[in-house]
Amino acid sequence: MRLWSPVLVVVVVVLVLVLVRAKADDGFVSTRGQQLILNGSPFYANGFNAYWVMYFGSDPSQRNKVSSAFEEAVKHGLSIGRTWAFSDGGDSPLQYSPGSYNEKMFQGLDFAVSEARKYGIKLILSLVNNYENMGGKKQYVEWARDQGQSISSDDDFFSNPVVKGLYKNHIKSILTRINSFTGVAYKDDPTIMAWELMNEPRCPSDPSGNTIQAWIREMGSYLKSIDGKHLLEAGLEGFYGQSRNQGNPNFQVGTDFIANNQIPEIDFATVHSYPDQWLTGSTNQNQLSFLNTWLNEHIQDAQNILHKPVLFAEFGKSTKDSASDQRDQLYNAVYSAVYSSARGGGAAVGGLFWQLLVEGMDSFRDGYEVILSENLSTANLISQESRRLIRIRKMYAGLRNIEKLKRAKEIGRAEWEEALKGGNNNSPGN
Repeated sequence: MRLWSPVLVVVVVVLVLVLVRAKADDGFVSTRGQQLILNGSPFYANGFNAYWVMYFGSDPSQRNKVSSAFEEAVKHGLSIGRTWAFSDGGDSPLQYSPGSYNEKMFQGLDFAVSEARKYGIKLILSLVNNYENMGGKKQYVEWARDQGQSISSDDDFFSNPVVKGLYKNHIKSILTRINSFTGVAYKDDPTIMAWELMNEPRCPSDPSGNTIQAWIREMGSYLKSIDGKHLLEAGLEGFYGQSRNQGNPNFQVGTDFIANNQIPEIDFATVHSYPDQWLTGSTNQNQLSFLNTWLNEHIQDAQNILHKPVLFAEFGKSTKDSASDQRDQLYNAVYSAVYSSARGGGAAVGGLFWQLLVEGMDSFRDGYEVILSENLSTANLISQESRRLIRIRKMYAGLRNIEKLKRAKEIGRAEWEEALKGGNNNSPGN
C-alpha cells in the first residue's frame, strides 16, 4: 500500500481540480492572444445590453425586474451583460456633483452586480456616456465650468485637465466601491468581466483621432493602476481613422479602430452595428450588405493586426421602422459572423444585442428592445447562437480536461516508478 498511495493521491487531487475548475464560471476573465479566457479555457459567449438595471435595482419594489431579466437571459444561454455604471447630475443620478454620490442609486448598482453574480452572468460596466443622456461628457464639462474653467466645447472633456481629474475620481469611486450586498470591492469581483471607458466615445472636433488616442492611453493607464485584475475596453463603435475611412459609413467621429485598440492597456476591441441609423434611406438589402462587410473587416483586423479579441458590444435594428423579420436577418448576420470566427478559434468572441427588457417596461421601449417572452423568433435566434457558442466552450474545456488527465497519468506513472525504485532499493530490509 505504501507504493500505491502517492499515485492515488496525485490522481485524486488532479481529478478534484478538474471538477472544481469545470464548475460555475466564477473566475476572472482574461485574454490570451485573440481569445478571452475563463478558468483556463477560451470563453465565447452570447450576451445582451441592459443599461437600466442600476435604476431599477435602486427601488426595492422594482428589483424583481432585474432578477427577471437575468433569469430570462440565463434561460436563453446569455452569459454577458453590459450596463451603465454612471448617471451624472439630473434626476435620480448616481453622481449628484463631482465626488458626491447617491447612496440609494449606488445600492441599485450593487444589487445588479450581486444578482449577476447569483445568475452566473459576467458584466461589462461602462463608466461615462458620450451623449447627454444621463449626464455624460456634457455634464462633466459643465461641472468644470462651474469651477471656473473656460471651456468652449464638450469635446474638451478629453483634454481639459480639470475635467479629466473629475472623471478619474469617478473611475476610482466605482472601482473601490464595496458592494453593500456582497461585501466585495468592485475591483476584486470576478462577476465584472470588464470596464468600459466610455459609451461610444466621439470627438468630431479632432478627426485625426489624436485627442481620443491620448485620452484612452491616459485613462487606461490610470484605471489599470487601481485595478490590474479586470479587462478594459474603450467603448468604441468601430469606426476607422482617416487613413482607412473607406470602411466607415460616410462620417468621421475622431476615433480609429486600429490605433485606439493597439494601446496596451486595452485588452479587447469592441464594435457596434447600427446600419439602420448609419445608412438611413438605404434598402434593407444594402444595409445587410454593409453589415456583412463591416463584421468581417473588423474580425479580420482584430485577428491579423490587433491580435486581440473583438466583441460586437451593441447591435440592433428598430422595429419601429422595419418588420421584425428584418431585425432577425440582422441578428442572424451578426451571429453567423461571430460563430464562423469562434468555431475556428478566431477573434470574434460574442455579440451583445441592444437591448433586453422584460414585461412591464413600456416606457423603456425604443424600437430596438427584445422581450424574450414576446419576440419569439428573435428569442429563438438568440438561444440558437448561445447553444452554438456554449458547445465551442465545452469542446475547449473538454480538451483541456483531457490534457489534465494525461498529465495526471504522467505524474502518477513517474511517482509510481520513483516509488518502485525506492521499494527495490530497500527491499532487503522490508
